[in-house]
Amino acid sequence: MGRESESGLPVEPVYGPGQPAGFDPAEKLGPPGQYPFTRGVYPTMYTTRPWTMRQYAGFATAEDSNRRYHELIEAGTTGLSVAFDLPTQMGYDSDAPLAHGEVGKVGVAIDSVEDMRILLRGIPLGEVSTSMTINAPAALLLLLYQLVAEEQGVPAASLTGTIQNDILKEYIARGTYIYPPVPSLRLVADTFAYCRAEIPRWNTISISGYHMAEAGATPVQEIAFTLANAKEYVRAAVRSGLAVDEFAPRLSFFFVARTTLLEEVAKFRAARRLWARIMREEFGARDPKSQMLRFHTQTAGVQLTAQQPEVNLTRVTVQALAAVLGGTQSLHTNAYDEAIALPSQKAARLAVRTQQVIANETDLTATVDPFAGSYAVESMTDDVADAAEELMARVEDLGGAVAAIEQGFQKAEIERSAYQVTREIDAGERVVVGVNKFTVPSDEPYEPLRFDPELEQRQARRLAALRSERDAGEFRRRIDDLKKAATGSQNLLVPLREALRHRATVGEVCDALREVWGRYQPPDLG
Repeated sequence: MGRESESGLPVEPVYGPGQPAGFDPAEKLGPPGQYPFTRGVYPTMYTTRPWTMRQYAGFATAEDSNRRYHELIEAGTTGLSVAFDLPTQMGYDSDAPLAHGEVGKVGVAIDSVEDMRILLRGIPLGEVSTSMTINAPAALLLLLYQLVAEEQGVPAASLTGTIQNDILKEYIARGTYIYPPVPSLRLVADTFAYCRAEIPRWNTISISGYHMAEAGATPVQEIAFTLANAKEYVRAAVRSGLAVDEFAPRLSFFFVARTTLLEEVAKFRAARRLWARIMREEFGARDPKSQMLRFHTQTAGVQLTAQQPEVNLTRVTVQALAAVLGGTQSLHTNAYDEAIALPSQKAARLAVRTQQVIANETDLTATVDPFAGSYAVESMTDDVADAAEELMARVEDLGGAVAAIEQGFQKAEIERSAYQVTREIDAGERVVVGVNKFTVPSDEPYEPLRFDPELEQRQARRLAALRSERDAGEFRRRIDDLKKAATGSQNLLVPLREALRHRATVGEVCDALREVWGRYQPPDLG
């Protein structure tokens, strides 16, 4: 049953040719919730339930971030999204020399199960869906989450959420890799197998185009390189002995939403269509859930400006509309002050309110795929899909995503696009409001969120206490077990879990694997 408009006129849940009976039978469109999922992965989409409203948050210590999570839950977020600091992302403890000056700066510092316990204090893990933006050490942070859930009495089978776990895009655009691609892919595949048995409701990977877009990728490059990476993960899992329909339903994706609303809607629709075809035709997936491209969206951080930061509220609203009109499953809206510093409490709350206004005060949740049949959007969807297929074919010609990464192909293509955009902005051909047009003499002073300068020392003291109190012999045995497993072929997540359970730190575990696998060195493309 549909809703009524403000004028009392009917709004149908789904529109299509011959509405309300019948749909366009074309292979590239189809009804919502059916192959090729161009119109959405679920038949009813937001007409029965809105997208999950997440807010990406994490800074300073576990205590500080825990307080922010409780504030966001009180403000109405329906899912947590954890940001980790750079040392955690790179597999270093807070007291490591390489961590100096970076502890807690771009996310929360998590060194051990004790930090994770504090981070999640008072949060019912059996009820809350949690996304963790972590890649090279993703398996470790998931296992720490599982261990804390055990302490809460929550069985692993009840846990829901996502780890990013997308290591290939780190070699292309972001740089928080640790190990070379081959052992890194093994760790990803082991995570697929472990979660299928232990944490079956968890999304084991969020294959990300977002960070490539932030580095300068065009919408076509974003989905082409993301789907090429996804194919590599599927191949790795199949090589490890998993059947495609055993793990593919838990794959998820992560895209950006820019201010170019029409092309972004077309991009999301094209990505769903392409992935459905790839999974059915190239990998023989038969389960419809294996063919669905389910994705999280974040509004475009790279488009935020430090000049006239309040204008970012408008940018974020337009970007959020693009994500919703494109059929996202969950959404993070950036805070207006993020181009200056980590979000203030007020800015984070306003970002949540942006989503709530769209979900509750507009009519976008009244019907599925409102742009379906639009001459402009349908044509743009076809164009984006065709161009992305051509670019994916070039990656395949180079031997697939890993081989192309080793040759520097994706990175070079993205850098070329980023350079072009920079030239257009500098020349005034691309308008950025408040930066190269509609400027003001000076902005009002802004007081950013500031850190306690003692943060790094407090984390170091916590680590020293942990190492002095734990059973040193048990710790060494667990690290040795992990190294042995890393040289063989068994699933690594069980020895990883047991090392963490016995209070090994994130850095110590990553160092053990670095000893066996080495560190990745990017190619010199000079």
